[in-house]
Amino acid sequence: MKKLFTKIAKDSMLLRKLIRKSAYYYRLVRYKLRGFGKSIDDRLIVLSSFTGEKYADSPRAIYEYMINSGEFDDYKFVWCFTEPDKYSFLLENKNTRIVKQASKEFEVVFATAKYWVCNHRVSLHRFPRKNQVFIQTWHGTPLKRLGFDIEKSNNENYTLDEQNKQYLIDAKKFSYLLSPSAFASEKFISAFALERLGKTDIIIEQGYPRNDELFSFDDNKVSSIKDALGVPHDKRVILYAPTWRDNQHTANEGYTYKTEVDFDRLKNELGDGYIILFRAHYFISNSFDFEKYSGFVYDVSKLDDINELYIIADMLITDYSSVFFDYAILRRPIIYYMYDFDLYKNEMRGFYIDIDELPGAIVKDEDGLIEEIKAADGFEYGEKYKRFNEKFNYLDDGRASERVVNMTIKQGN
Repeated sequence: MKKLFTKIAKDSMLLRKLIRKSAYYYRLVRYKLRGFGKSIDDRLIVLSSFTGEKYADSPRAIYEYMINSGEFDDYKFVWCFTEPDKYSFLLENKNTRIVKQASKEFEVVFATAKYWVCNHRVSLHRFPRKNQVFIQTWHGTPLKRLGFDIEKSNNENYTLDEQNKQYLIDAKKFSYLLSPSAFASEKFISAFALERLGKTDIIIEQGYPRNDELFSFDDNKVSSIKDALGVPHDKRVILYAPTWRDNQHTANEGYTYKTEVDFDRLKNELGDGYIILFRAHYFISNSFDFEKYSGFVYDVSKLDDINELYIIADMLITDYSSVFFDYAILRRPIIYYMYDFDLYKNEMRGFYIDIDELPGAIVKDEDGLIEEIKAADGFEYGEKYKRFNEKFNYLDDGRASERVVNMTIKQGN
């Protein structure tokens, strides 16, 4: 019955809008009631990464900077997770507590915390009150077009007009929006229609806090991460991190992904000198069975912080994911496996940059992929790669968290 109702709603735009509007007003009223009569706590910060799925990214970096700096011992921190029991280690900090994503307590915290620190879009019905501060850290330099910059979309859930309205609502909530570069700032202003809203001044262009860690690791850190993952120390590590596709979505499953890599061939061609870390985008709901490739392919999709994978990876293979912007900081080989390039560019999202700017080889078939993996042994950090970092990563230096906190949270004291 549920599947039938979902199908009818999907096929009927009018019914779909009615259901969404009804759900929105129900959640809005419930949220307001849960915060009714409760004052805002000026020393309370609520944090969330990837809609509660992970302890990672810039919210994590900002949090760890604050609890270790010694300047914020009178602040309280609340982390929101879909599986809170996994993160009980955070309670070792006496000023930190954990709430379950989408619970009553979760909504009360959002209604009363002075600061929201999130790297994702929050539910439409949750809107900051007058004296609350929403620090939107976002989650990467955009390669794919966003929001108002998308000219056509294959999104199964929303029309282009519906998507734009949601981006506009998002932008109205932001007090600050973090940016790693002038390039990203320009795209965020356009994608979120900030000029139309008179909010271009909310951009904090100081680098990404999440990348601070990429400037502070050592060989001991590399060894400890490999040991924790069970990864051998004597093999070349390939991080394969593809992104999701707008048109690969079903009402019952969500976004799914089919691995378009022949792992049998890779294993035969690369021999015993390599291992692959497979990292699916957090949107992807389907699981992957790599039992057949035990010792060669490691599924690290559930690992919270991708920085650990960057640190131990000798090279990166991706497609249209923004992971390569951050990985480029390490000045290591990047390969772009774009087997569906024409479809993706012309029928889905489109890109913000010319692919000729990318600091690595672009391949569209298995032969090219294997050839470039082998060629990476002779990698040199050349002029094209340098120009890329000078345009997109010039602000990252290991101190972005400090600058962001000084310009947002300390500013509000």
